Amino acid sequence: MKVVLVTGASSGIGAAVAIAFAEAGWSVMAAGRDEGRLGEVADVSENISTWAGELEESADCDELVADTIDEFGGLDCLVNAAGVLIRSNTEDTSDEDWRDTLSINLDVPFFLSRAAIPHLMTTQGSIVNIASNWGLTAGDRAVAYCASKGGLIMMTRAMALDHAADGLRINAICPGGVDTPMLISEVEQLGGDVAGYLSEVAAESPNGRIATPEEIAALALFLASDAASHMTGTAIPIDGGLMA
Repeated sequence: MKVVLVTGASSGIGAAVAIAFAEAGWSVMAAGRDEGRLGEVADVSENISTWAGELEESADCDELVADTIDEFGGLDCLVNAAGVLIRSNTEDTSDEDWRDTLSINLDVPFFLSRAAIPHLMTTQGSIVNIASNWGLTAGDRAVAYCASKGGLIMMTRAMALDHAADGLRINAICPGGVDTPMLISEVEQLGGDVAGYLSEVAAESPNGRIATPEEIAALALFLASDAASHMTGTAIPIDGGLMA
């Protein structure tokens, strides 16, 4: 049975990814901060184990990768789905907000990838990074988020070039609006009406709707599969045509 490590798995895209891989027959290590929510995700499938804790230091990331391999005996895929979005412009972005955003959205995927790559090379595995279409084109009042996701996309490409000859594939997914708690948190930060904001986000998409976390998870599962064996270094928008 193949093994995947998924971060940010307590809710949103990360939870959907963990469940999708488990339902496809993978052994899943679902990692996140909220132990209670992780337990709810694990209740969906006996294939899911959980790891609750912080990942702000490289040693924490090393520990998580080691614990995953100890639990399952190997590693075939890493999905970096944990993320944070703070809505503020440059002038209003504090030092703490800037550093927290870059730490969670960029440092942690790097530390986890660095720890996982030696093991993934032995299994000819893959890494899937959950980036954003705001890593491809900027959005307003999200300077730290845009910088972090743009960096994550370039990190994906650079790592893919470093390890293409090793048979290790590294790709990024770039969602637009997705129906997750993060999207709701944007409304709270901006002080708007939830229903009105969701309608605005849907209207921006040419197909007129917001993505579901399950749609993002399906793409992650495809990128980890043998069907995507010739794909590496890609940054794939999944946004209803918005980037077009």
